Amino acid sequence: MEYTVRDIPIYYEVHGSGRPILMIHGWSPDHRLMKGCMEPVFQSVDTAWQRIYLDLPGMGKTPGRSWITGTDQMLQVILEFIDGVIPEQHFSVAGESYGGYLARGVIKERTAQVDGLLLICPIAIQEIHRENATAFQVLEKDPAFVASLSEEERRYFEGINVIQTQRVWERFRDEILPGLQVADYAFLEQVLSQQVPYVENVDRIAQPYRQPTLMVMGRQDSAVGYRDHWQLIENFSRASFVVLDKAGHNLQIEQDVLFTALVKEWLARILSETP
Repeated sequence: MEYTVRDIPIYYEVHGSGRPILMIHGWSPDHRLMKGCMEPVFQSVDTAWQRIYLDLPGMGKTPGRSWITGTDQMLQVILEFIDGVIPEQHFSVAGESYGGYLARGVIKERTAQVDGLLLICPIAIQEIHRENATAFQVLEKDPAFVASLSEEERRYFEGINVIQTQRVWERFRDEILPGLQVADYAFLEQVLSQQVPYVENVDRIAQPYRQPTLMVMGRQDSAVGYRDHWQLIENFSRASFVVLDKAGHNLQIEQDVLFTALVKEWLARILSETP
């Protein structure tokens, strides 16, 4: 499906019907990352949810545009997409990595509409998100299997995953790698990168967000870390704050059982408090 925001045809997919949840992927993958981590959760959830997965500009099937020179413009695209696809409706939002940074912008601009927030390995403070991250380390590896991959596959896979086994590879291959391979890196590196931090601090808010929230980080996440996130906790008065061991930036794959349980509990909290 497509919805045009200004001059951008936004590619998106809708799965199911019911309460809307907007899924925002991170920097350079596409909607398949969020679909891969979230759809298994809904296979064992009885309540009807409408899952909306979009490709951000410059990623997946959505083209970038020269006027999107930073995160403020990217957020405006998302807000206009929301207003067009689910106008005046209540919804929840889930964001991964850079998508978690964007999701907090949605909360700031649409607080009254958002029934719940899920942050998966989110960027905390964009300007320093790598400085306080943990050093990259591999905690489990199948050397024979990894050696069977092509050089290109190993380059993508070994650089970020702390569990390097066939199980993790197969999901990485299907959910994350395709987006990495088709991203418009010229747009990401030369256009969007001009102003990645919001012009105004997205985490400086008048009052805490009071709806069910889940913040889940990987203890071994070398991309965004977990230390800076605790500074944000008072912005979310109903937040569960979870740091998973043996989990890096792709914790939804590496710790899939725990991830599914946590997200199901978050969904249940939303249902218990909204009509």
